[in-house]
Amino acid sequence: MNDLYKKSNKACYSCKYHIVWCTKYRRQVLTDEIQLRLKFLIQEIIDFNNCEIIEVESMNDHIHLLVESPPQLGIHNLVKRLKGKTSRLLRQEFSSLRTRVPTLWTNSYFVSTVGGAPLSIIKQYIEDQKNK
Repeated sequence: MNDLYKKSNKACYSCKYHIVWCTKYRRQVLTDEIQLRLKFLIQEIIDFNNCEIIEVESMNDHIHLLVESPPQLGIHNLVKRLKGKTSRLLRQEFSSLRTRVPTLWTNSYFVSTVGGAPLSIIKQYIEDQKNK
């Protein structure tokens, strides 16, 4: 096994995701101070869930996160934890977020898997398995 893969007691994996989510109504409420706190909270949640941040960047109205996650966690569960906890804590700490938007985040998000071989290579590899 090489450094491209993570290992748990039940799986060897490489599950990398690009996740994007936006503020409610795309309001530009994520000030520099809020973004700094948001990144700190995301790091805590990621660490607690045995994941790894590869890259994170926030703008005034949305956030991009590149993360590696164990397969048993499930990407939906991870996003739910990230959005839920950050919304609750940031709205408690910053009163401007309680007055500008009814909830911090939209209900939706974008997620895409990242890395690995191109689809055509994987398809060819699977097709060739019977010939081995």
